[in-house]
Amino acid sequence: MGKRAQPSRRTQDVRGEAPGLSPWMEPMPDSLILGWNIFEIVWINILLSGDNAILIALACRGLPQERRRLGVILGALGAVALRIAFTLVIVNLLGVPYLRIFGGLLVIFIAIKLPFEEAGGKEIDAKQTLFSAVTSIIVADAVMSLDNVFAIAAAAHDSMSLIVFGLALSAPLVMFGAGFLMSLMERFPILVWGGAAILGWAGGELIAGDAFWVRSGLITEPREGTLGAAGCAFVLLVVAAMSYYKFSQSKRKQGVS
Repeated sequence: MGKRAQPSRRTQDVRGEAPGLSPWMEPMPDSLILGWNIFEIVWINILLSGDNAILIALACRGLPQERRRLGVILGALGAVALRIAFTLVIVNLLGVPYLRIFGGLLVIFIAIKLPFEEAGGKEIDAKQTLFSAVTSIIVADAVMSLDNVFAIAAAAHDSMSLIVFGLALSAPLVMFGAGFLMSLMERFPILVWGGAAILGWAGGELIAGDAFWVRSGLITEPREGTLGAAGCAFVLLVVAAMSYYKFSQSKRKQGVS
């Protein structure tokens, strides 16, 4: 009798490492996944922190010139440290049933409203002392960032080291490049749409990771990629529909006037 054909090494790897995948659907290398997760965190933090950076500048505009930069740096560092702490708390709470579903829906809502937000809508009084400026920056950032931390936690996939690294990496960009980044996004709205798509993907993945699905038997194996793509597509469809509606309304008003 002839020898029985042995499965190829590639087939063995796929069967052993990624059950349920077809042989031609190989998982992404770990380095690409890590790079994508870092990019998600940095880009989400930049998109959602434009107003925060403006508030930092407003709070420090009353300081003497020689202390203004120090106020910006200390306020931003305090705000980033507080945001890291908030996000780590959320990550530790994500094991609570239904919290991932709630967080994912919140992230999708943030993604939908992101392209329609107007920058500079919030105001803060100029402070005359370094301590009051730094304190007001940290308090304002804490109030404004409670919803943002869900988005960052979703992109981090429960990795505390990714949260710290991603937020620390994006902090200088938010502190010193806010004006340039906001003008760039105003000139190229596709960047904001891309950020909304990333948020939709992260929200879908967060929903898929809730323990409720496995316990209820509705999902027998992880479907993060499927629900991530569904969240991304849903956000883009809703944003496109809302953009078309706003455009048609503005055209109608112009026709009436």
